[in-house]
Amino acid sequence: MNSVIKGASFVLAFAPDMVLHNGTTQTTERVVNPNSEYLKELPSHLRCYEDVLAYAPNQTFIGNITPQELAKIEQPWHQKKISPERFGPFGEIMPQDEFILLMQICDVFDLVKLEESFVVRTKDCLAKDPVIPETVLVKAGPATSGEEIKRLVEEEHSEALFCNGELVGCIKRAHDVDVNLSAHVIFENLVSKAGNVLAILHLLHNGGIDPLSVDYVIDASEEACGDMNQRGGGNFAKAAAEVAGLLSATGSDMRSFCAAPAHAVATAAALVKSGAFKNVIVSAGGSTSKLGMNGKDHVKKGMPILEDVLGGFAVIVSENDGTSPEINLNMLGRHTVGTGSSPQAVITDLVLAPLKRNGLRITDVEKYSPELQNPDITKPAGAGDVPLSNYKMIGALAVKEGEIERADLANFPEKHGLVGWAPTQGHIPSGVPYLGFARQDIMAGKLKNAMIIGKGSLFLGRMTNQFDGISFIIQPNSGANKDEKDVGVSESVVRSMIADAMKSFALSIMAEEGKNV
Repeated sequence: MNSVIKGASFVLAFAPDMVLHNGTTQTTERVVNPNSEYLKELPSHLRCYEDVLAYAPNQTFIGNITPQELAKIEQPWHQKKISPERFGPFGEIMPQDEFILLMQICDVFDLVKLEESFVVRTKDCLAKDPVIPETVLVKAGPATSGEEIKRLVEEEHSEALFCNGELVGCIKRAHDVDVNLSAHVIFENLVSKAGNVLAILHLLHNGGIDPLSVDYVIDASEEACGDMNQRGGGNFAKAAAEVAGLLSATGSDMRSFCAAPAHAVATAAALVKSGAFKNVIVSAGGSTSKLGMNGKDHVKKGMPILEDVLGGFAVIVSENDGTSPEINLNMLGRHTVGTGSSPQAVITDLVLAPLKRNGLRITDVEKYSPELQNPDITKPAGAGDVPLSNYKMIGALAVKEGEIERADLANFPEKHGLVGWAPTQGHIPSGVPYLGFARQDIMAGKLKNAMIIGKGSLFLGRMTNQFDGISFIIQPNSGANKDEKDVGVSESVVRSMIADAMKSFALSIMAEEGKNV
């Protein structure tokens, strides 16, 4: 039987000081043009936490409003405010101070140093978060003096940690020479790990999942941890599982730029269906490098910096329970080596090919979930509406196949598509943000199926010019609809049938022996 999606969580962490000090657009600008007007103007374009909570795409990400409700709000969304909620059905939007403390909790090598008063006041706040158990909270601390933190930053090449413009801590380098263990890399990796842990904790809490029932974890983020001898050796998955209390789990990392989450979910489904594991979590934390990535264009247009949150997600793929939506592994779309990288070729491989193999049409899929980047962020930067562009390509392919008339092409995105609401965190927007809503709607009978499409740009690594992508279909659970022949027979019935057959065989042998006598 097909594996099922038993739960999904989505979290954001507000990180305005990390925009200033750690996003690559800003760190590069400081090197190339340290006196730039952009760097001078940037601080006045940062949002406060309340504004981030009142931002509709963020509320969609954590499940408080649906994509359909978001689509009804006139763009640009940053000019409209809705009810500011920290928690939602899928997760939360964590404030920056609590996330910094969570980073220290995730540090097992005493590399994160935080100022004493900051730890005391922030620990009390984090303790109120319903998903943070005491076993996790107790790992906060010890504290360090402000003077020592300043010395570590100025003299020991430590990465400074700021909150509301105040130096509240630092991250030490883990090696004097190894650049893979520099304070900067350790900082990026701890951010990713902390976001991963937060997403897993929400998944366990919201789904009522026993941590000991999870036996495998796949991390699908975009960072790499290792040292000079194996710079991407891993393993984020087991590192996050350790903090989250998944004591029965092992795991590994999967990387394919933005396409990794879709690869990981498909792999998890295969592992469960094969019987190798019963419950597999696919999860990922965010990337500090992408904070404020399009900041120059936003500042130039008088906008706030919208790329001020770190994303994270977790999905649990389990044995078929008879109710949860299934992942149909018979309808995997694959971008192969020989496909080529033209948009039409990519969409043909990922969308048309798997459907044709199964006798289906493009219009038989109710909703497509490709790259769900927030257009509020991408349009001012000149990148257009990324989800809409994908739907236009899929619709054009449907026209080419004779499934819809050219006149119906304009309606295709609204009928089969979704607005984008995910932050531009690379791997985070690529298909998976819809899994929470799709799971809910399928179980409620509101959605017949959806295709999740992950795409990635492998050429960024300078090892190949190849593009990448994989897609899969999620659908209602077929267990309740199967007749007796489809369902099969129970183990006890099989045992009884074997016993009867052996008894008949023995009697026939005895009868034959009696004849011979």
